[in-house]
Amino acid sequence: MPVTANPAGYRLYADLASWWPLISAPQEYTEEAAAAATILNSAAIDVHDVLELGSGGGHNAVHLKRHFSLTLVDLSEDMLAMSRRLNPESAHHQGDMRTIRLGRTFDAVFVHDAVDYMTTEADLRQVIETAFVHCRPGGIALFVPDHTAETFRPVTDHGGSDGQDGRGARYLEWTWDPDPGDTWIRSEYAFLLRDADGSVRVVHETHRTGLFRRAVWLGLLADAGFHTEAITEQTSEDRTPRILFTGHRLAEPTRRAHDGAGHYPPGPEGREHQDRGRDGRARRDRRPSS
Repeated sequence: MPVTANPAGYRLYADLASWWPLISAPQEYTEEAAAAATILNSAAIDVHDVLELGSGGGHNAVHLKRHFSLTLVDLSEDMLAMSRRLNPESAHHQGDMRTIRLGRTFDAVFVHDAVDYMTTEADLRQVIETAFVHCRPGGIALFVPDHTAETFRPVTDHGGSDGQDGRGARYLEWTWDPDPGDTWIRSEYAFLLRDADGSVRVVHETHRTGLFRRAVWLGLLADAGFHTEAITEQTSEDRTPRILFTGHRLAEPTRRAHDGAGHYPPGPEGREHQDRGRDGRARRDRRPSS
């Protein structure tokens, strides 16, 4: 279960990117993408155009493009190349989710588990600010971290698949928290990669990903100007449900509260947002994910 940005030059998102569809197949994202679409459609405005930050190999996008017009951003050009094959109708931009500015706004912004590669509050703040800048009034931003500090437990996982070209891939993941006092966790990945000629190689890689408390997420979202909400996902998988975070960008600025949460402005617009925002639910995607 890795994710999809490439901030530290991980091989999984560089020279191993062509193995991505076998490590984390597009069909594994069907249920989760449908749930994400439901949440994105909870915005106060009709959602047509969506910006995905950290889009990776495009495995969420291959499902979401049935509902929305997508603009996809990822730091890894190798992963974008894989996505362009799957999603040629979508716009693709290479860039860092912390700093990219496209000069336009969208009805919704989707940030999947690539956000996990933000290992400091400063980095996470930048991503949230990027989402806010690109979200038009009435729109929504959805963030899908794999873990929050309150619910984190050590993880082991495995997976992979075979391709029609004779290639195959398998992976083993081992994730734990070396120091509960900081804001990152460590994942060790072992990849077994079988080429079409039958030869097999082993690749080991260590990934470092962020781990933040729920209050940190809500506080940073509110600081950016979003009305915030934490949602417990509904999942059919045998695991602990994730906590997802939404930010609604209201037509009027939110008021910062002492508890770190944003508040609706008075009047019918605020009430409408509150009614629309409560029912969203989503699933998970933290395989070596996209």
